[in-house]
Amino acid sequence: MHQGVRAVCRNAIGKLLRGVFGVERLRDGQQQVIDSVLDGKDTLAIMPTGSGKSLCYQIPARMLGGTTIVVSPLISLMKDQLEKLTELGIRAAQINSSLTADEQQAALDGIGDRSHEIVFCTPERLAQAEFLAVLKQIDIALVVIDEAHCISQWGHDFRPAYLEMAAAIDALGRPPLLALTATATDDVVADIARQLGRARLNVINTGIYRPNLHYSVVQVVNQREKIGAALRIVRHSDGFGIVYAATVKAAEDMLAALRDAGESATIYHGKLPARERKQNQDLFMDGQRRVMVATNAFGMGIDKSDTRFVIHLQVPANLEAYYQESGRAGRDGNDAWCTLLFLQDDKRVQQFFLVKHYPDAAQLRAVYHTVLALIEAGPASFARIHDAGGEIAAARLKICLKLLKDGALLRQDRALAFVPGKTAPGDALFEQLAQVYAQKQERDRAALEQMVAYALSGACRWKVLLDYFGDAVPGFEQCCRCDNCRNPPAVLADIAIRDDEFERAPAAAPAPPPFAVGAQVKVPKFDVGVVEAVAGDQVTIAFPEHGSRTFMADFVAPA
Repeated sequence: MHQGVRAVCRNAIGKLLRGVFGVERLRDGQQQVIDSVLDGKDTLAIMPTGSGKSLCYQIPARMLGGTTIVVSPLISLMKDQLEKLTELGIRAAQINSSLTADEQQAALDGIGDRSHEIVFCTPERLAQAEFLAVLKQIDIALVVIDEAHCISQWGHDFRPAYLEMAAAIDALGRPPLLALTATATDDVVADIARQLGRARLNVINTGIYRPNLHYSVVQVVNQREKIGAALRIVRHSDGFGIVYAATVKAAEDMLAALRDAGESATIYHGKLPARERKQNQDLFMDGQRRVMVATNAFGMGIDKSDTRFVIHLQVPANLEAYYQESGRAGRDGNDAWCTLLFLQDDKRVQQFFLVKHYPDAAQLRAVYHTVLALIEAGPASFARIHDAGGEIAAARLKICLKLLKDGALLRQDRALAFVPGKTAPGDALFEQLAQVYAQKQERDRAALEQMVAYALSGACRWKVLLDYFGDAVPGFEQCCRCDNCRNPPAVLADIAIRDDEFERAPAAAPAPPPFAVGAQVKVPKFDVGVVEAVAGDQVTIAFPEHGSRTFMADFVAPA
């Protein structure tokens, strides 16, 4: 964009900010993202929770003309955004399953009449041919994909519904894209670009560092001690907080303990009826309950800026999930505390969740031949394929179809019907495609090991997170706020048994280090590196392209 034109644009942006949104100035990174979008570039914005990602599409939506489509995974998030925009006088609509038939038709009529500047929809709705037919009648200025890490098969919150978006957006004539997320490793960034078919994404990463978040880990030796530690933290913390549990049972046990202690608490998990989930969420968001106990079903899109503490009862599956969930604290910029309660046995909970059954070569072959048979009989839509797929679940079927498209065995036309691809099938190709998810399981296991290494690390907590995300902050050595910075551990020792019910066992002779300093070793994803240090069952390794990383010894093999 010419500098003179950009100056005019920034003047117009300033007027919009003050006159419509009531904001004096843009935050770090927002101007870069908005400039990129106004320049017509496909853009991926990686910005921390609470950094104002919504303005990055709301400002362009007012300036570009046409309609901006915002794809969001959560209906509750859509409703929240819609209400805020309506209060500001911005014409917006939503299309999702929460609407009555009359409300849905009114929204579709408004879209067709070009009455809305912004339209919110789910990824499932965007892939429906009937909805696409309405969108094809209007000028789409921009497509926004919120929570874009869900697109990536390497992301921590991958959702098969996102796999159909690229074909749907292409069917709309490939309008410019803006993808938004709070976290994305280099692998996830590359995969987002690949899944969307936009090789030249302009990536704007403002970094993950939020100095107002104070991280700490509390080592515990049994469940009773864990509950006691969580109660102490809640009692000694001001303001509102979230306690995350990995399972429904753990969440229910924690809720009972909090209520028995006289704390004001409620609960949120996927097994509750939808009405009860909403009621409990509203109680917390409106300040009628001080503590929300929840599984990871709670949180995406939740904006309670005065959340002062987040406690994790178990390790999450990876550092991306931990950063996303802990980052729901302190969105107002004031100090907040993020505590992980670490019990060695809790690793097994996440290992259980990692045992997933992805498509194998035989299943891919069966889906492929089913689709070919349907194509011969007429248009092969996803609905028809699902009806013919027998016992294959919709999510796994979407993964099968995406893999077959990646292998050029199938493609989708502008009506999103599946048609034969350019590649002839063979057993070797089906095996090759199935290996993609075998690799994903290996990566998931590696990510869990890195989460455990964070919990056991004696290094600055923020430094570990920044290194994991490849986020170099100039001059950063330590945050001076986390537990390890405030009280540096002299030696990384085994967790001692502190429960009075048990007698201390006699000290065993120290085990020899698993690897010698200077030895060449190999780690999945990072390949070969050199051992820099060994502490207990942790091994710090220097890699030529990835710097120094720390792993559990079980995950390291001789080169």
